[in-house]
Amino acid sequence: MSAVSCSTASSSGGCGSRFQSKSSSTFPNFIRIGKPSQSDRFSIHHRLALAHGNGKVTGSVRMALVDERQSTDKIVADPPRILAYDLVQGALVNWRWKEDKSVPDTPTAVLLHGILGSGKNWGTFARRLAHEFPTWQFLLVDLRCHGDSASLKKRGPHSVASTASDVLKLVGQLRLTPRVLVGHSFGGKVALSMVEQAAKPLPRPVRAWVLDATPGKVPAGGDGDDHPRELISVLRKLPKVVLSKREVSNALIEEGFSNDVAQWVVTNLRPTGPSSSSFSWVFDLDGIAELYQSYEDTNLWNFVENLPRGVHVNFLKAERSLHRWALEDLQRIHAAEEIASEEGGGVEMHVLEDAGHWVHTDNPDGLFRILSSSFQALRA
Repeated sequence: MSAVSCSTASSSGGCGSRFQSKSSSTFPNFIRIGKPSQSDRFSIHHRLALAHGNGKVTGSVRMALVDERQSTDKIVADPPRILAYDLVQGALVNWRWKEDKSVPDTPTAVLLHGILGSGKNWGTFARRLAHEFPTWQFLLVDLRCHGDSASLKKRGPHSVASTASDVLKLVGQLRLTPRVLVGHSFGGKVALSMVEQAAKPLPRPVRAWVLDATPGKVPAGGDGDDHPRELISVLRKLPKVVLSKREVSNALIEEGFSNDVAQWVVTNLRPTGPSSSSFSWVFDLDGIAELYQSYEDTNLWNFVENLPRGVHVNFLKAERSLHRWALEDLQRIHAAEEIASEEGGGVEMHVLEDAGHWVHTDNPDGLFRILSSSFQALRA
């Protein structure tokens, strides 16, 4: 299994800087990668070229994939920056960023995090999937305003639709055709919006998994159960620079948030400098507040109830999820199941037992069993 990482913090305009290549007769293909600096970002000053005849990259270093092609050019321009991502590959994957359309596409799944999260939330789960399904690769994306993508300063509006458009542009740039989309909470609506917006680069059939989220509008306001709107509001009131993660987690617990959520949120704090004892948020809280408002307002019921052929949408409700499901939502999803489209399209409803909203940490074994059906059905 290999893991490819593209951190877009470099000021060069892409995942790397200009690259001086070797002779194409000796190195027919190359991958440019960035070494992580102490701030966990890819520095423009540290570059490494690896070339292998079989196109596979070995080693434990986290890699930023920029380009792989047969070329004799001395200078290769960076592609435009879109989003930061990780690519977790099964042991049998021999994927290349290629122009040759005669080579079969590697089966790919895109995993999308929820609000205030990052692609790394899916890391452990993605590696498990890659181990079980070694011909697949899994693209873990930092959505706009989140993780390493926050430094890109995306143009507004910050919405479910614009976030979906970002991911579609990324998979288009990487020349991937994802067969499966998995989105948690906010990421679930993003996955739905991706399928709604584009015929390409999404193939048919395509399966979308919407984890503990509904297609329609979300009631505004919190209910005291770690509600994201309340959490965002509290975070925006805290200092932008803090002296310790502990003081932030303690402040959140005092505001009534659970210890688990408090500990998870502070993973988004990073040192302000290589030797600094202070921390700042990696995400863009103002942008995230706008994204969450869009999540509450976005209504995709019309799409779900009129799915095109070849689109299969799976909704998963966490058994202990308290504030994301109304009786009307369940009734409409079950009605959509009954009028499912022909030829592999349609809607299915699943319930994950013994899990709250954080489905991939509360019951990873149960979630793995449910999701595995998609990869078995589309096994390469």
